[in-house]
Amino acid sequence: MQIGTAKPDAMANDAPHLARLDVEPITLEGLEVFQVMCEVKADGLLERLPPALHPTIPGVISWLAYRFDESPWGPFRLVQTRIECRSGTRPRGLLIAGVIDNEVASRALTDGWGYNLFSGEIDFRRGYDGTNLRVSVEDECILDLAMNEPILLPSDAVQFVSSLHPAHTPRGYRLVQVDPVHKLDRAERGEPIVNEFDAEAWNLPGLEAYYPISAAHGSGTLTLGKLRFLCKPGELAFTGTETL
Repeated sequence: MQIGTAKPDAMANDAPHLARLDVEPITLEGLEVFQVMCEVKADGLLERLPPALHPTIPGVISWLAYRFDESPWGPFRLVQTRIECRSGTRPRGLLIAGVIDNEVASRALTDGWGYNLFSGEIDFRRGYDGTNLRVSVEDECILDLAMNEPILLPSDAVQFVSSLHPAHTPRGYRLVQVDPVHKLDRAERGEPIVNEFDAEAWNLPGLEAYYPISAAHGSGTLTLGKLRFLCKPGELAFTGTETL
């Protein structure tokens, strides 16, 4: 069994601070979600995961994008880059960084659920022939994804794994488990395309995404629930998981 070899606090300097762990759940209507998964070269992948986590074989990263034309915080778009991994036996996505285009939504997501976000421009479009996503910071493209030739699926056919967010909490530096519930009323898969991925801009210098695996788009609702678990980054989940 492979175990991450990064220092437990390797991501602590950039991690957000959670003053409280009792965030109230919120359901956001009008979700559009787009996910692309891609194999990455295994060189250096172990060094990017803390000892609490296990890498997938082969190594995989995912990009998870949301679009809301309305929300309590105003319209916003959010794109996350995650390393797919396991916490104990459970599949998880370790959040490396996210880009968002609404400062009010950014503060709410960071303060409530520990999202590590920075500002950027996000162009997220869906058409009859596919979906396109482009992320730019100061007019420089750092991510360009697409899905071609979509095929309609049953609404429950697309799955999303829970996230782990490195954050400083009242209990210390932890991996905060965030369990978004995506309730889709429409889902489709298609051919994944990765046109551009600036790994350094996403705090993953040197990581090479080389084989797109899957792409999916859906629409429905997103519920961000109460926080239930914290993980000590230096311990395996079997001993280092704390219940809230």
